[in-house]
Amino acid sequence: MKLGIVGLPNVGKSTLFNSLTKAGAESANYPFCTIDPNVGIVAVPDERLKLLGDMYHSKKVTPAVIEFVDIAGLVKGASKGEGLGNQFLSNIREVDAIVHVVRCFEDPNVIHVDGSIDPLRDIETINLELIFSDIEILERRIAKTGKQARMDKSLAKEAALLEALKAHLEEGKLARSYETEDEDELALLASYNLLTYKPVIFAANVSEEDLANDGADNKGVAQVREFAKETGSEVFVICAQIEEEISELDDDEKAMFLEDLGLKESGLEKLIKASYHLLGLHSFLTAGEDETRAWTIKVGTKAPQAAGKIHSDFERGFIKAEVVNYKDLLEMGSLAAAREKGLVGMEGKDYVVKDGDVILFRFNV
Repeated sequence: MKLGIVGLPNVGKSTLFNSLTKAGAESANYPFCTIDPNVGIVAVPDERLKLLGDMYHSKKVTPAVIEFVDIAGLVKGASKGEGLGNQFLSNIREVDAIVHVVRCFEDPNVIHVDGSIDPLRDIETINLELIFSDIEILERRIAKTGKQARMDKSLAKEAALLEALKAHLEEGKLARSYETEDEDELALLASYNLLTYKPVIFAANVSEEDLANDGADNKGVAQVREFAKETGSEVFVICAQIEEEISELDDDEKAMFLEDLGLKESGLEKLIKASYHLLGLHSFLTAGEDETRAWTIKVGTKAPQAAGKIHSDFERGFIKAEVVNYKDLLEMGSLAAAREKGLVGMEGKDYVVKDGDVILFRFNV
C-alpha cells in the first residue's frame, strides 16, 4: 500500500511524515522546506506475527508494509507553478490513497500561509490545486484521444467521457464524485490516475490538549469530520508533535507514554486502520520455521488470488488451501494439534480469505 501525504506548508505534514517513518525529513517553520519528495517504508504493527513467529521459532518475521510519499507543501497556484508544489504532484499520482494533513491547532509561533486557522478553506485550497492538476492531465489526454477518435470510432466513448469529466472538474467538483455505472467508464476512470479520484484520509492535526478527547471540543475537527462524511472520506485525529516524540521511544516506553496521555493507540495505528478500512484491505498470514509473514489483500479475495500474492505459480497451480484461524492455531500450539481438533479446513478455489487466516497453500505446476 502506498499513501501520499499532502497539505499546505506548516500544517505539520513533514513532522507527521518524520514520526511515521523516522526518515528524518527536514521540518522547519517556513514553506517549501521539503524540496524532494521524501519516501519512507513503514512496517504495519501486527501482534499476531510476533506470537506466531515465537510459536514456530521462525528465522524471519516479515510484516506488511506501507510506503509513504511526502511532497512539498502546496499553496494557491501550485498547479500553475506557484511555490514548488506543482512539480511534485506527479510523485503522488501512483499512490493508492491520499493523506491530507489539515491544521486544527492555534500556535502564534508557527506561521500559517493564509494568516489564520480555517480547516475548510485549507481543504478547498488543496482540492482546487489537485483539480487544476487533473484538468491539465485530461486536456493532454483529450488532445491525444480526439485525434485518434477521428480514425478509430471505438475511442468515441472515451473522448466523450474525457470531455464530461473535464466539465465536471471545471465546476470545482472532485473526479470521485463523477457518477457513472458504466463498467467501461469506471475502468477508464481508474486508469487515468487522477488525484481527485483517489480516496482521502484527513489527518486533523491538533494540539496536545485536544488529543486526549480525540478533538471532541475542537471546532476545526468537527468541520473536517462533517466534510469527510459528505465526501466519503476517513478522518483521524493526530498531534504530529506528540507522534514525533513517540517515534523516539521503544515499544514499552511508547505504551506507557500513550497510557499517560490517555490514548489507546498511536497516530500510525489510527492511520493504518483508517487506510485499511478506506481501501477495503485486510491481511492473511503464512507461518513456518523459515518465515512468518503478513500479506495484504482486498477484502473478498478468493484463495487462488491470495496465493498469487505469494507467487504466481501458487495461483497457477492452486489445488487447495489449508486454513486455520490464527487464534485457534495459537491456542492449540501447533498445526497438527489444530488438525486433530478439526479446526483446519481444506478449502477450494471459491474460498474467500478472511482477516487473520493462517494459510498453507497446496499447488502443483
